[in-house]
Amino acid sequence: MKPLRERVAVLGGGGWGTALAQHLAGRGLKPILCVRRAERAEEIRRLGENRLYLPGVPLSPEIRITTDLEEAFQARVLLLAVPAQTVRAWAGAAKGLFRPDHILVHGAKGLELGTLKRVSEVLLEVLEHPPERLLALSGPNHAEEVARGIPSTTVLAGGSPEVRLDVQELLTDHRFRVYTSDDLLGVELGGALKNVIALGCGISDGLGFGENTRAALITRGLAEIARLGIRLGAHPLTFSGLSGLGDLVATATSLHSRNLRAGRAIGAGRRPSEVLKESPMVVEGAPTAHAAVQLGRRLDVELPIATAVHRVLLEELTPREAVVALMGRDPREEREAMGFRPWLENRPFPLQPFASSSPSV
Repeated sequence: MKPLRERVAVLGGGGWGTALAQHLAGRGLKPILCVRRAERAEEIRRLGENRLYLPGVPLSPEIRITTDLEEAFQARVLLLAVPAQTVRAWAGAAKGLFRPDHILVHGAKGLELGTLKRVSEVLLEVLEHPPERLLALSGPNHAEEVARGIPSTTVLAGGSPEVRLDVQELLTDHRFRVYTSDDLLGVELGGALKNVIALGCGISDGLGFGENTRAALITRGLAEIARLGIRLGAHPLTFSGLSGLGDLVATATSLHSRNLRAGRAIGAGRRPSEVLKESPMVVEGAPTAHAAVQLGRRLDVELPIATAVHRVLLEELTPREAVVALMGRDPREEREAMGFRPWLENRPFPLQPFASSSPSV
C-alpha cells in the first residue's frame, strides 16, 4: 500500500474543494480534484484557475483535474467538499465505489432539511462506512485565504485516534495548522449553525446597524449554538474553539462569507428568495436555519436568532420586525441563557479533561 500522503483526492470543484487541492499541492502532493461537470473541468485546465469559484488563484500544475469518480476513488483519502444538502445524493451515487480502507473527510457545513441530520449521520446512513474512518474538517477557513497560503487553523473531528493523527499529518504545515477533536457532534454543529448567525449579522449590517449589534449577535448566537449542542450531548468547550467561536467570527465578519453577503442584501431590502437564487454559491445558512429551528422545537431548545432568520427567509417577518421581536424578549440571566447550568449540574466533578491529540499552540 502506498503511503497515506501519496493517495488523496478532493471530491467537489467548488471554492473549498479547489482550495484544499491547492493546499495539498503546496504540501508536495499530487492531488486529484474531481469536478462534476466536464465543461467546468475543461475550463479549469485551460485557464489554470477555477474562475467561477476561486478567481485570481493560479492553480498548481500538480493538481490533476478529472470528472472520473472511479479514478478519484483510487485514492485512499477522500476529501469531500460538496454542499450539505447534496451529500445524500452524492453518497448514493458513489456508494458502490467505496472500499473499507477509504478514509472519508467531509468539509460540508449544514443540517439536512427534512431529516435534520448532521452530514456525518447522512454519510454513515447511506454508505455504511466504518465510523472510525469518517471525519469532519471545520473551522475559520475561507477558501480564498487557504488557497493563497494565508496562515489558517482548522479542527479535524471524528474517526479513530489513529486515523485522526494520520490525516492531521497529511494536512498540517506552516500555513495550515490542524487540531484534532473527538467531539464530532459539536464540531459539525458549530460549523453548520455559524452560517445561520452570519446571515443574521449580514441582515443587521444591511439595516445599517453597527458593531454593538454585530457583537451581540455573535455572542448570543454562540450561546444558541452551544445550547443546542449541549442538549444533544456535545462538549461545551467545543463551542469556544475553532469550529465554534473561530468559525463564527470569521463567517460573521468577512466579506469572503457568502452568508454575510446574502444577509446584507436581504437587510438592505432585497427579497430573500431572489438573493438566494442569484448567489453563484450555495448559501448554506438558509436551509440550515430552517432545519435548526425544527430541531430546536423537537428538543425544546430556544433558538431566538435562528428563528428570526428563519422567519425573515420565509418572509413572515421583515428584517426590522425581526429585530423588534429579538430586542423585546423578556430579560434573562446571561449564564442561564447560555445553557451551561444543566450540563454542569448533571456531570460529576472534577470535570474530565477533553481529549485532544494536538500539540499546544
